[in-house]
Amino acid sequence: MKPNLLCQAANSELVLIDLQERLASAMQPEAMQQVLKNTGVLLQAAKLLEIPQIYTEQYPKGLGATCVSLLPHLAAHQRVEKTAFSCCDEPTFCRKLTADRPQVVLAGMEAHICVLQTALGLHEQGRQVFVAADAVISRNPEHKANAMQRLRDAGVIVSNTESIVFEWLRRAEGDAFKQISKLVR
Repeated sequence: MKPNLLCQAANSELVLIDLQERLASAMQPEAMQQVLKNTGVLLQAAKLLEIPQIYTEQYPKGLGATCVSLLPHLAAHQRVEKTAFSCCDEPTFCRKLTADRPQVVLAGMEAHICVLQTALGLHEQGRQVFVAADAVISRNPEHKANAMQRLRDAGVIVSNTESIVFEWLRRAEGDAFKQISKLVR
């Protein structure tokens, strides 16, 4: 059976990878600001559409907590601390994944390390992985570009925030559409 080519709200789960304050300070400020904005859109749309979310923190004792601007949209029970680069190598993360949601949407940093390894790990597990390219970042833009190409070559769908949220919506009607339309302006 062919996988769906569109991201579907009923089949999706949103995973935010290591969007932490200290790590963010090492990124290019304008690019980081855009990633946080797009991640906020994904989070708010997911909440409106009742899409489960998980967020990870890589070694929070050293790299700090999740970026303050995202915290209002997150619940503590969604958090996973990790030391492995791939979320798939953390048993706590694997237990939090929703079994009946085969699509996983990824945002986070760094694109060429934790996002890449997680996307490939989820893909190997048979999940359909979507990476929101405008909601991921690396310190070096060339590393991000390389990661996005590797993911495409492996069969991961590299997309963008607006495409994903409007695929989740499917129709230009209702309260969720109105609210999400305001978010992307």
